[in-house]
Amino acid sequence: MTSVTEGAEQPVIRLWRLTKTYGEGEAAVQALRGVTLSVYRGDYVAIMGASGSGKSTLMSIVGCLDVQTTGRYLLDGIDVEMLYEDELSDIRNRKIGFVFQSFNLLPGSSALQNVELPLTYAKVRSGERRARALAALQAVGLDKRASHRPAMMSGGERQRVAVARAIAVDPSLILADEPTGNLDSVATADVLGIFAELNRQGRTIVLITHESDVAQHAKRVVRVRDGQLVEDTRLAPIVGPPPMPGLAGHELASVPR
Repeated sequence: MTSVTEGAEQPVIRLWRLTKTYGEGEAAVQALRGVTLSVYRGDYVAIMGASGSGKSTLMSIVGCLDVQTTGRYLLDGIDVEMLYEDELSDIRNRKIGFVFQSFNLLPGSSALQNVELPLTYAKVRSGERRARALAALQAVGLDKRASHRPAMMSGGERQRVAVARAIAVDPSLILADEPTGNLDSVATADVLGIFAELNRQGRTIVLITHESDVAQHAKRVVRVRDGQLVEDTRLAPIVGPPPMPGLAGHELASVPR
């Protein structure tokens, strides 16, 4: 019998028959029902689903913010269920770069200070911390606004700061939860362009969305319904650039929130 850890290449994410149940007895709700999924290094995966489909629960487990009821989850080859809480927190900080819909920036801190935050948690020394944070801001085109606080920035700029914060620790995975949900079309295009460039550089991205025009920027689209993976569509090879929407001939239907 083949082990879930065997294979020529170790996936960044390996989910094996994951279930998640909230509550007990007659009140129990099964949010995930036997989800099996692997995401390999360099891939760019969009996970789509309507409200209540289980995609948010799946995101929380992948992000080590929650744990499965049964099944197994390996992050970069590490069985996260076997970790103590402090070890889990460390793995979450080092291995995953989060980008949230609501930005989650500290309002009283500058862009540079916000990007430095995960490096502070990782105990990176101040000189290196500043240099890495500035490099991350430069990567998203905001090094000239490093001293600006979030209130002095547009929504698109705040999300770009959030992306810079996510990549500053050089994570194995960028996990983006509805990252364009609060953005206009111009800012959405900017942020998706940054994701595309990061993926071209070899970064692994998992993006949660309900919007088909956002999902079309990914190399692979996975649909979740009633706690199960019901569709898995490859739009571009893992190796190589992500697709150019409108040119690849793929049409995806949006799902309601």
